[in-house]
Amino acid sequence: MATTIQLEEKTKEELERVKLFPRETYNEVIIRLIMTSQEESELSEQTIKNIEKALEDVKKGRLYSTEEVRKKLGTK
Repeated sequence: MATTIQLEEKTKEELERVKLFPRETYNEVIIRLIMTSQEESELSEQTIKNIEKALEDVKKGRLYSTEEVRKKLGTK
């Protein structure tokens, strides 16, 4: 069932700007943006573990500054 919605002109212009191709409908654009938003907000279990490990490394001082890495690699 189709329905009508009201958008501010600026919002409509933004939807037009993010179209992937000229004939993409606003409905398709909105669905794509919703799906992308949901995908980006969900972190995988592995990503969460990696973040936790990185935070632990920072807390324990197991990190190098950019300058230290450059010296070690001899790329200064």
